[in-house]
Amino acid sequence: MNAPPSPQREEQGIDRRPAHIALFNIPADGHVNPNMALAAELVRRGHRVSFSIAGKYADQVRATGATPVVYDTTFPRADRGERFPIHDVVAMSSLFLQEAISVLPQQRKAFENDRPDLVLHDYAALSAQVLAHEWGVPAVRLSPTRVSSRTYEKDLAPFYASVAKDEAWLAYRSRFREWLDDAGIGMSIDEFLYVGLADHCLVTIPRQFQADAAELGDDHTFVGPVLREQDHQAPWSPPADGRPVLLIAFGTIAPEVPEVQQVYFECVDAFADSPWHVVMSIGRQLDPEMFGQLPDNVEPMTEAPQLQVLARAKAFVTHAGMGSVMEAIHHVVPMVAVPMGFDQMENASVIERLGIGARVPFEGVTGEEIREAVDRVGTDPDVGRRLRALSEDVRQAGGARAAADTVERLLAQERAPGPQPVGGRPHPPTG
Repeated sequence: MNAPPSPQREEQGIDRRPAHIALFNIPADGHVNPNMALAAELVRRGHRVSFSIAGKYADQVRATGATPVVYDTTFPRADRGERFPIHDVVAMSSLFLQEAISVLPQQRKAFENDRPDLVLHDYAALSAQVLAHEWGVPAVRLSPTRVSSRTYEKDLAPFYASVAKDEAWLAYRSRFREWLDDAGIGMSIDEFLYVGLADHCLVTIPRQFQADAAELGDDHTFVGPVLREQDHQAPWSPPADGRPVLLIAFGTIAPEVPEVQQVYFECVDAFADSPWHVVMSIGRQLDPEMFGQLPDNVEPMTEAPQLQVLARAKAFVTHAGMGSVMEAIHHVVPMVAVPMGFDQMENASVIERLGIGARVPFEGVTGEEIREAVDRVGTDPDVGRRLRALSEDVRQAGGARAAADTVERLLAQERAPGPQPVGGRPHPPTG
């Protein structure tokens, strides 16, 4: 008599036999943080996770139970006075390509005698797509922001027309094409960037933030925010006087920009006589002493423990990076979005449309404008009500648990007998 099937194998097609999973990321907090939480969940389930990342994140990776596989990054370093060219699309694009070219041989060597069963990679970790292709293993693309529209070619046409004769752009595209050809990947540059080689895409945002979510196939899974514990950061305590807490934080890159630094100075003056206790995450380029004698209700920090502060905050002034927006929704904190570029513009529009905060244009913004918006959204009961409903809704998406379930289902499909594809997207021809 045959034994009954294992309950683990029967549960929604999930295969929880241990596997070696390689997770690839880029050294940027908004990309790393959600993937740390996923790594921890996979390790908790018994999988061996090798996490390829720059050295400064090694201790945080170890804290998840994963093994850091460290590479030398080419990204700008604040401790050397280097800055990201965030206002130059061509320069930023070239920077990401250079990073991929540089880290690929390092990663290839590191995994030479330890090939994974499955590759997980942030959408910006371009080298990981090449490695999964070389190794012939299934790959899952991780997107901490909205995924590319199926009309990306049409959407990009105006930008491409504007750089058609730009020598730096043409050199970047030529170098990218050469890199793909050397890897034996025949798809176009744009398809590689905006669709990719992965068998599945895990999107760590709510469906409400993806305008065309209904048009995406079953090779996309929205799991909502995947938030990590920030126990690697020093404990923070709220003010003893009971003032409502306001967090002002513009991410890890923007504080390096002089125009953003000026906003911090504006906010010090604007909130000096306010009822708010203001925590400002000012980055490493600003010395708190540069502010002079600060009001008692202003607390500057080089790197504020954002999740700890948001857990106590009543309002949040943010650049509207997707990671920060997801953390604010999780903690039910009204937002004042001051977007500067990238996906922040659309994120700010969604915040405004959903009625969970306000949008203030960055160009020419004053501290008084920010304070007016903070006072308004921080005391509006309708904003709070809508945030609570949205927060509960996105928690139901499952977060790290749902993401890990999806990974295990793909492993089960890969292990199943027969030549079945892991996902709905075949690998492109090589040559």
